[in-house]
Amino acid sequence: MSYQTEPDARTQVVAGVFGSSIVEHPAAPDAGSQRPPGGTAPRENGRKRLTSRRWFVIVGGALLPLLILAVWQVASTTGLVPISQLPSPEMVWLAAVDLAQRGQLGLYVAISTQRVLIGFAIGGALGLLIGAVVGLSRLADILLAPTLGAIRAVPSLAWIPLLILWFKIGEESKIILISIGAFFPVYTIVASSLRHVDRHLIEAGRAFGLSGVRLFTSVQLPAVVPSVISGLRLALAQSWLFLVAAELIASSMGLGFLLNDSGQNGRIDRIFLAIILLALLGKLTDALVGLFEKWAVRKWA
Repeated sequence: MSYQTEPDARTQVVAGVFGSSIVEHPAAPDAGSQRPPGGTAPRENGRKRLTSRRWFVIVGGALLPLLILAVWQVASTTGLVPISQLPSPEMVWLAAVDLAQRGQLGLYVAISTQRVLIGFAIGGALGLLIGAVVGLSRLADILLAPTLGAIRAVPSLAWIPLLILWFKIGEESKIILISIGAFFPVYTIVASSLRHVDRHLIEAGRAFGLSGVRLFTSVQLPAVVPSVISGLRLALAQSWLFLVAAELIASSMGLGFLLNDSGQNGRIDRIFLAIILLALLGKLTDALVGLFEKWAVRKWA
């Protein structure tokens, strides 16, 4: 005698992921999670919410920078803050024009960006690899996690004297330092996320005959994609922080060098320029990772 039971919601979800034909009764969606067809933005009474409109997002995001710029202009031009401590926006702009005419501004931006991207790529790739090994293997967790946790606690500045002794002040020392900064956020988040993947999903995947790489790509990876992207974004921010640490001490070009050189020469307008450029470049690269996040979530999650 055989019995046929209706699969529960979890089995239906897993079966849908694996493309199984056993699903006969799709699980009813929760009332609070229903969305309009096609993945469109949430609507209220048939109209888009104001916070979902593109123009509102752009204008809202620009309000605070414009307010800061206005306050900065007033404070610097009215004498509320001395020019020696707070240059006007015009002075910073003229400093940028002067460096651009000398051919230095574009060179410094290109060099710093190249260092960050290379270091981020190396550190992020190693973080993904080792984080996956530690997160998936209990033995690797026991052998590697304590040591990596101790190394993670070492401040970034502590690595600089050692790297200079080993690799001098060439590109190698800077790239390695940035890679260290990018490695640990990715490693930590990937390892932690993989450890906490729902065991029921893994067991269901194995019940469908998945194992090894197929189990990882079909079940575990989709479950941790949002966390992995968050780790990459944090790693990118860390890469810019470690870049400045490297260029402040051991560099003859780059935005960190511009900061250090301007501080020694009392060029506060160039200091502000370097800080603004670092903020803009950091935001731009983070936005690129955000675009990758949307693609990765659509593809895997």
